[in-house]
Amino acid sequence: MDNVKLKVIILFGGQSGEHEVSLQSAKSVLQSINPNRYNVETIGISKEGQWYWGVVPENFSEHKEDAPLVTLVHDPTNPRFISLDGTLLPEGGRFDVIFPVLHGPHGEDGTLQGLLEMSNIAYVGSGVLGSALGMDKDRMKAAFREAGLPLAKHLAFLRSEWQNSSADCLDDIEKGLGYPCFVKPANLGSSVGITKAHNRAELSEALHIAASYDRKLVVEEHINGREIEVSVLGNDYPVASLPGEILPAKEFYDYDAKYHDTGSRLIIPAILDDSVISILQENAIKAFRAVEAAGLSRVDFFLTPDNKVIVNEINTMPGFTSISMYPKLWEVSGLVYSDLIDRLLKLALERYQEKGVMINK
Repeated sequence: MDNVKLKVIILFGGQSGEHEVSLQSAKSVLQSINPNRYNVETIGISKEGQWYWGVVPENFSEHKEDAPLVTLVHDPTNPRFISLDGTLLPEGGRFDVIFPVLHGPHGEDGTLQGLLEMSNIAYVGSGVLGSALGMDKDRMKAAFREAGLPLAKHLAFLRSEWQNSSADCLDDIEKGLGYPCFVKPANLGSSVGITKAHNRAELSEALHIAASYDRKLVVEEHINGREIEVSVLGNDYPVASLPGEILPAKEFYDYDAKYHDTGSRLIIPAILDDSVISILQENAIKAFRAVEAAGLSRVDFFLTPDNKVIVNEINTMPGFTSISMYPKLWEVSGLVYSDLIDRLLKLALERYQEKGVMINK
């Protein structure tokens, strides 16, 4: 039985603004997963929401039409994929676990997780609640506040509020937060749609940009501090990695700085006092538990000049690209990339089996 390979489906792409990031992450996972332990299949989700079997991230957009369209058979007693054109799939479309390397809405926000839960499927990462809270920056902060974590000030507005009462929104932000401040779509990651505003004109434009991505907008006060990140791994008993520091090539760590600008630097591990490292790790685990995350997460912090730790946000499906902080932090903490993937798949199966025990009582 030990020689039987686990059947893993790597799911990537998606309909969010982070589609291209997902392709990069999936490429790295596919390059690093151990073929001696796993039989790996791939499914790519197009920007239109179609699911294609057997595609590869590198040329997904150009060659997806050559692959069969598939759909998930929603049968909790026998979940599997079938092709819409009758093409026979390996193992009859059956599998043991799904690794959804998806970022953003319809992949990381609890919607996909709900589908997998109802279909009785083991999958890597947080469940419905953890994914949803981790995606919505406003509700995430509410959970953090309830857990007693240190936070920066923020305000949240619906797109309709901004469109119908823009002057009032601008006034509230100027009175409550001041300049500079950061404007973000509430439900996107990878710094997509984020703008730093220094005055009223820039703030108005920033809110307009954020509103083009999401119906909820979050505005955060600017914190003068170092950008520190900590990776978390586990289910009921999560552990935290050593911290890393980001030195962005631009004014802040935006999308281009994360994925294209080689001028940005990652200091891994961050040069910090042991006492500060301990506080960061403790708060990372506390944040992980506050949103009921599972499997993996990356928690982002600000560290002020007087060593005050402020939690910024949690990412329940952080990037897995070759330059991403999450795997790099675990590597310096003693867990290499391929072993990290092993651990995530084991955590997925442990969580699935635990739920099965509870259901069958």
